[in-house]
Amino acid sequence: MLAPQFRTAAVRLPFRTFTLRQIHARPKSTSTNAKTSPESTPAKAPIAAASPSTSLPPIWQRLGPLTTAANAYSRSQRKRPYTTQVVGALVIYLFADLSAQRIGGREYDPKRTGRTLLIGLAAAIPYYHWFLFLSTNFNYASKALSIATKVGINQLFFTPTFNTYFFGAQALLSGETIEATVQRVWDTVPTSWLNSFKVWPATVAFCMAFLPFEFRSIFSGFVAVGWQTYLSYLNRQAELLEEARKMVKGSAGVESVVVAAVGNQGVATAV
Repeated sequence: MLAPQFRTAAVRLPFRTFTLRQIHARPKSTSTNAKTSPESTPAKAPIAAASPSTSLPPIWQRLGPLTTAANAYSRSQRKRPYTTQVVGALVIYLFADLSAQRIGGREYDPKRTGRTLLIGLAAAIPYYHWFLFLSTNFNYASKALSIATKVGINQLFFTPTFNTYFFGAQALLSGETIEATVQRVWDTVPTSWLNSFKVWPATVAFCMAFLPFEFRSIFSGFVAVGWQTYLSYLNRQAELLEEARKMVKGSAGVESVVVAAVGNQGVATAV
């Protein structure tokens, strides 16, 4: 009786070993079946056909040759911002001075054009950094508040500062004294600052609201041609006013000399 029981255990041992191996290998086969089973693979959602976009591009991208020129300017602005600003400033100030001299009706003065170009060249990079400063600051949750703040800061700080620089530099480069330069600034800056409210608040608001940064300087440049024409014309009027003051002072001096000479002659005759 003991021998059969021993055989049965001996026979079952390999069977149990085989069963354990089979159980150990079962997860691998299960994972393989899970990968290959079509029932375990989720069905892919059908891809919807792309519908054509009905939104129109911005208006500045639908102006034909103007758009081409603006895109070229934008690429140049991104690659060489300083060079682009300097060249743009020279073009703006050149056209502005030529227009102002033509409006004045006097003979063309190349020295005056040279002074204007030098002033524009020196102001090009600071002007660029000022617009960059406005674009990257004062950005609030309310877009209207952001634009209003930028317009107000530009009008209160930049405009009078730039006008003082422009008219003061014109006077100094033309050989005026410090006293005459201060008088030139006093004659021109208040008037130009008040008139700037008719132009620059709307210009800056439009730039900040609708134009990307790279297009803001070219748009303001077109406006600046007309504005610099006005400033050059106003500067010329101030020059004429200064010349009139000198003539009045000269005539007053001549009159005083004549009066003194006549008085001395009368005294000599009486003696």
